[in-house]
Amino acid sequence: MAELFTPMTLRGLTIENRIWLAPMCQYSCEAEDGMPGSWHLVHLGARATGGFGLILTEASAVVPEGRISPQDAGIWSDDHAAAWTPVVDFVHSQGTPIGMQLAHAGRKASTYRPFDGNPRGTVPESEGGWQPVGASPIAYPGYTEPTEMTEDDIAEVVAAFAAAAKRAIGAGFDLVELHAAHGYLLHSFLSPLSNQRTDRYGGDLEGRSRLLLETYDAVRAAVGEDVPVFVRLSASEWTEGGFDIAEAVEVSRALDARGVDVIDVSSGGNVPVKVPVGPGYQVPLSAAIRDAGATTATVGLITEPGQAETILASGQADAILLARVALREPAWPQRAAHELGEEPGPYPPQYVRGRW
Repeated sequence: MAELFTPMTLRGLTIENRIWLAPMCQYSCEAEDGMPGSWHLVHLGARATGGFGLILTEASAVVPEGRISPQDAGIWSDDHAAAWTPVVDFVHSQGTPIGMQLAHAGRKASTYRPFDGNPRGTVPESEGGWQPVGASPIAYPGYTEPTEMTEDDIAEVVAAFAAAAKRAIGAGFDLVELHAAHGYLLHSFLSPLSNQRTDRYGGDLEGRSRLLLETYDAVRAAVGEDVPVFVRLSASEWTEGGFDIAEAVEVSRALDARGVDVIDVSSGGNVPVKVPVGPGYQVPLSAAIRDAGATTATVGLITEPGQAETILASGQADAILLARVALREPAWPQRAAHELGEEPGPYPPQYVRGRW
């Protein structure tokens, strides 16, 4: 059997294949209240009918000011959990598990959604924006300078992640993922480029990783031992002096020692740099973290079934996350099964006549 179609069991959850939908912001809560709606149902539901082994939601804010844009999804109240339930129920109806990515955008919050024709930068309060917060008062270039978080602020955010995780599992989600990548709050604490604090949440790697580890511990306590917890890391900032693969390996070891189930390995996003983008360009980062003992999923310009199979067969990752190619092709896993000579997963009966 192709590695792509080998089941994976994480705690009590069995995922039928290793082709997973990556979290992708949709910026489609048009009422600017964080409530998912019909777009989210159709977007995620289509990938469930297309054969993905696991669906991950877009970054969902644990507090209102943690949204990237005013149109981002959230999970900061029980009403949000109820709004997510139809999405969860439909995905489950296709025999597919679903996880929620929990997020706080930190200094990159309150920005215009990146749709064609929109301005770039921070949305002013007069247009529905808010004051961002961060590890230090260092602005992402072109954005508003964030307010430096106090230790009380930090404690409140940790509690918000834990409450959101418990809320998500109560709504039927099978797992949660902490977003510690792409320059958002947890990543911005990890990086010496955005964290210049002199208290216990800054300085050396032990201090800079404290918030992430405290958040993981709080989330694990909130969801219990039976629920898988993932962490998405930016394992390189692609610039001198930034959070790099050596530090990412150390953080991954600390998370692995705490029982993290998967490190979702991405990169970049904290400072504007020229990233050496190419097919599978982040796979070596996943391989380095996996070699250190963690279970990893890799993402980034993985577009063809043979390419994805080779990554798994060569031991560079344990699962493949698809992003942009999944936007183009919601049934990519079904095509992959055909091309690799595998029995396809169950097609919805409505779609059987269109099978490969």
